[in-house]
Amino acid sequence: MNLDSSNVITTRERAPKAADTPVVLLDNVTVIYGSNRALKEVSGRFNGGAVGLLGPNGAGKSTLLKALLGFIKPAAGRMTVFDLDVAKHPLEIRARIGYMPETDGHIPGMNAVSFVAYCGQLAGLPAVDAMQRAHEVLYYVGLGEARYRNVETYSTGMKQRIKLAQALVHDPDLLFLDEPTNGMDPKGREEMLELIRDLGHNKNVNLILSSHLLPDVEYTCDDVVVMDKGQVAAQGPIAQLKGPAGRVFELRIKGDLPSFIEVLHEAGMECASTDDDVMRVFVPDGASRGRTDQAMLFALAAQHKVQVRHLRPSIPTLEDVFAKALGEQ
Repeated sequence: MNLDSSNVITTRERAPKAADTPVVLLDNVTVIYGSNRALKEVSGRFNGGAVGLLGPNGAGKSTLLKALLGFIKPAAGRMTVFDLDVAKHPLEIRARIGYMPETDGHIPGMNAVSFVAYCGQLAGLPAVDAMQRAHEVLYYVGLGEARYRNVETYSTGMKQRIKLAQALVHDPDLLFLDEPTNGMDPKGREEMLELIRDLGHNKNVNLILSSHLLPDVEYTCDDVVVMDKGQVAAQGPIAQLKGPAGRVFELRIKGDLPSFIEVLHEAGMECASTDDDVMRVFVPDGASRGRTDQAMLFALAAQHKVQVRHLRPSIPTLEDVFAKALGEQ
């Protein structure tokens, strides 16, 4: 198929991928900068489809992507991409990956279409094909009308879009997107997320989205790998991680909040504070001891002289998964 601005982003037919097929495998990978262990014996898998690489700033997400690209040599461990060993086949792997870095890397004095076409040639496309693809991907990311402007005149949001365009120009088998919504206004951020969702769910492009923003990952991805302090804290399908055996409630009380949280913990529940003074309480199966969850919560509150001001069932979110993985619950 040919790419156009409204339909397809690939130059070839892609069969729908098996979401449980590993695209990237990590086996005890350690990366050291001086005395800092940026990655600590990281093991995990990134399946086909759209996978979120989630974690706070400094968790090791960008380091992991750079190691997979062969830019950083691990001190220990093994990594494979498409069953190819990164240590032995870095160039072959890199030819199949599109990389949208967190920082800008445009060339001053070049207009957008020339820059993206040049990136296509660096990836191995003939000059004519690279130029055709450059026009097409720039239309796809919403820069068709601005493709003859020099990149240094672009706004922050436009520079994010051109980084996505250069990552797509050679029709990669896997995309690495490092904080793709950085610096974008709300409208631009929404449009970028729609593009990423379209790539992962409609265009059958494998992608790894690295972000510290939970809503970005939850909207665009099916699986997630949560990192914290250079280690994998949780991984798996988002729906599965969000849906443990149990129920989640929003709870607001009047009384001694720290003491009541301890009471809930002793009763086998997990709690996380949120905005507006509302707690999210996870009640695992069996914790209610034959009563309804709500009745048990009211009974505990009455027993400890705490007034319940607000109690209602809630839907588990990726924020619950994130907080639990980082030990905040």
